[in-house]
Amino acid sequence: MKFSTENILLIGSLLLLLSVVASKTSFRYGIPALVIFLGVGMLAGSDGLGGIYFNDPAITQFLGVVSLTFILFSGGLETKWESIKPVLRKGVVLSTLGVLITALSVGVFVWLLTDFSFTEGVLLGAIVSSTDAAAVFSILRTKSIGLKGGLRPLLELESGSNDPMAYFLTIAMIQLVQQPDATAWGLIPGFLVQMSLGTGIGLGMGFAMVFIMNRIRLEVEGLYTVLLMALAFFTFAATDFVGGNGFLAIYLAAVVLGNRSFVHKKTLIQYFDGLAWLMQIVMFLTLGLLVYPSKIVPIAGTGLLIALFLMFIARPLAVYISMSFFHLRRKERIFISWVGLRGAVPIIFATYPLLSGIQKADEIFHLVFFIALSSVLLQGTTLTLFADFLGLSVPATKKRRFALDLELGDQMKNVLVEVVIRPDNPIIGKEIMALGLPKTALIVLVQRNGKFLTPNGTTRLEAGDQLKLMADSEQWLEVAKGKLGMS
Repeated sequence: MKFSTENILLIGSLLLLLSVVASKTSFRYGIPALVIFLGVGMLAGSDGLGGIYFNDPAITQFLGVVSLTFILFSGGLETKWESIKPVLRKGVVLSTLGVLITALSVGVFVWLLTDFSFTEGVLLGAIVSSTDAAAVFSILRTKSIGLKGGLRPLLELESGSNDPMAYFLTIAMIQLVQQPDATAWGLIPGFLVQMSLGTGIGLGMGFAMVFIMNRIRLEVEGLYTVLLMALAFFTFAATDFVGGNGFLAIYLAAVVLGNRSFVHKKTLIQYFDGLAWLMQIVMFLTLGLLVYPSKIVPIAGTGLLIALFLMFIARPLAVYISMSFFHLRRKERIFISWVGLRGAVPIIFATYPLLSGIQKADEIFHLVFFIALSSVLLQGTTLTLFADFLGLSVPATKKRRFALDLELGDQMKNVLVEVVIRPDNPIIGKEIMALGLPKTALIVLVQRNGKFLTPNGTTRLEAGDQLKLMADSEQWLEVAKGKLGMS
């Protein structure tokens, strides 16, 4: 089947509907939605039941870059500075040095294992060097599992900031493959320029976005969405145009914007969150269509060996070396090592060799696809078990919609969340006034056995209680959760 004006909307809508419905089932069994979306695309492709012929890496790369721009922007908007500040140095080291170590170690292994040259091996390593923690947290949320200490913000920061480094390494290694006389040392000035411009423009555009959003007065509220979308694309494109790293710029700009007050903030964040999900589905479906399952079978053995090396040697090596500069418990290092899922970003980066005309580009693309799929299937389905085994899991804080959904003012700093008292929590049987909650936090409602209770100081907490907890800020929320035995 070929795409045409008459059937593209029908096919697209059916694929979207099928992906959304299938993802609901996948969450129930702990399988990341990424696998479902890719699977739907593969089934619909030319090797699958749908018979849709699609073989255009250029369109795939374009859709991937657009989608990744939205995903990074949405992730940045929801990144809280109060949460990442304590782990900022760790996250930066993981997303730079950790990515470099991963790329080099995988590259050497591929070089020794296959007929790839050293530069071709490192190119493959660079492509698979970035993680996709979005899949991790979709599983943790559906299983109501949180992480102790600063593990969650550290992994979120790493996932949002390591794509720029992987992108630079991918482009740099393509240049080395095409120009054998070039040296790796000659890439260092380009790296410094890309990262410096990306950081500077990203931070500058973030503050500019705050200024523009608050100063401009639009007659139609819906145009604020269009305005912010235009600013996001301009940030990425302008940074790339002057030689900077656009992915780094868009993420930093969103972090700055998300931690400032601007008009219609809550509505816009929710809109971009939904848009990011749409972009993920479109991106994964397109990547699935581009892959030919018949070409994966011949490289499955090699791909499995590389995937296992990446999961059990390269990623732990990168984590242990990167985190040797900081104090982390051995259990935390082990868990961070296991969270190194590879997702759609490496598959997008694998389209760059295809468009560059590199000799082994098609083999690299299908190897990367197999590695990413293996990583998500093996690591993604065992994360909750691994967190429990290491004693690093706590009940996750659930954010829910209540019957009355209010658009609070942008200056409202209060945080209202729901937490659940697990059977092994030491506060069971204690009165609320004995918990030592800070004055800036308050249990406003208790749901017990299907009924709502208005708590007071003498209310004793029981296993299974669902508490509506309000705090003045994210910082005080974490303090209150600690008093409730949840950190």
